[in-house]
Amino acid sequence: MRTAPTPQPSSRRTDRRTSPAGPVRSASLPGLDEVDWGRIQDSSGSAAAVPGLLDRVATGDAETARAALAELRARICQYGFVVEQATAATVPFLWELAQRPEVACRAQIIRLLKNIADARQWESTAAVYPKLLNHRENHVVWERAARKAVRARRAAIERLMAEDDTEITRVTSELARTLAD
Repeated sequence: MRTAPTPQPSSRRTDRRTSPAGPVRSASLPGLDEVDWGRIQDSSGSAAAVPGLLDRVATGDAETARAALAELRARICQYGFVVEQATAATVPFLWELAQRPEVACRAQIIRLLKNIADARQWESTAAVYPKLLNHRENHVVWERAARKAVRARRAAIERLMAEDDTEITRVTSELARTLAD
């Protein structure tokens, strides 16, 4: 006759949720898991860290959210004008975060969207050095896709302009002017 196994102390961590596929991320941004972040690039290499940064922006206190946004900015819009392959995939989530009143750094997110909309570093360089367009990693295409992604969600500008927060309306006006050009 078989007996039930005696429970043994576990060496497994219980302070984080995991699934067979890996860590379970919060559902703070729907669709975040639909992007294959590990296959696209940001300024540091793999963009696999981008979802975690977006989650920290979405759910963190003011200091945490700003720090995560600063790191995200360095990864997808380095120096405020150099976009990466992961930038276009990140833009819809930035628009979503910019519209959430509970997000601590909304004005900074809108500024980042404006920087992305203004980005023409690779396009300007390719105008002088057309051979740049023949590289396997075509940064000009990434830049255009990122600008297109910002423009695709510009309908949110009207809602942001109706905010009571003067900083939000000011930076949204700047973004609107950029998108009007």
